[in-house]
Amino acid sequence: MKGVRDIAVRTGASVMGALLLCAPALADGCDPAHVDLRGDWGQARFTVEIADDPGERATGLMNRETLPMSHGMLFLFEAPQPVSFWMKNTLIPLDMLFLTADGTVARVHRNAVPLDLSPIPGGSDILAVLEVNGGIAERFGIVEGTVLRHPRLDQKIAAWPCAATD
Repeated sequence: MKGVRDIAVRTGASVMGALLLCAPALADGCDPAHVDLRGDWGQARFTVEIADDPGERATGLMNRETLPMSHGMLFLFEAPQPVSFWMKNTLIPLDMLFLTADGTVARVHRNAVPLDLSPIPGGSDILAVLEVNGGIAERFGIVEGTVLRHPRLDQKIAAWPCAATD
């Protein structure tokens, strides 16, 4: 598996600093302000805002003109369910990672178009959605089967539990 440094070099200078700075932190385990992603492509850490109630989930990243490259928003639902998003009042392109209860990426929607009202279905058994800047998933190679680690996931069933070491 490629390391964080390899991914940073491959993805360019704009993301390189953020990923290199987070490399030691990946081994430190879970932090509620961050999500870790891991797959055959390597690992990455994003600083996240949490949207875990209906109002926060409805607003999401609307009306924001920028999102730092190493940041995102993690939408958490009370139970796995069918979810569908849209880009109403969202001004920046986003990649959406739809996650099952164990933190596995079930679907990746790349480069959602700003202000588009078309539904973006995530699947029928989704517990969480991670939104990051459009193009990040392709740049890193994030695909279905990538796993996400965060302390708000049920650690008993997590594909990558917080207690796990890299």
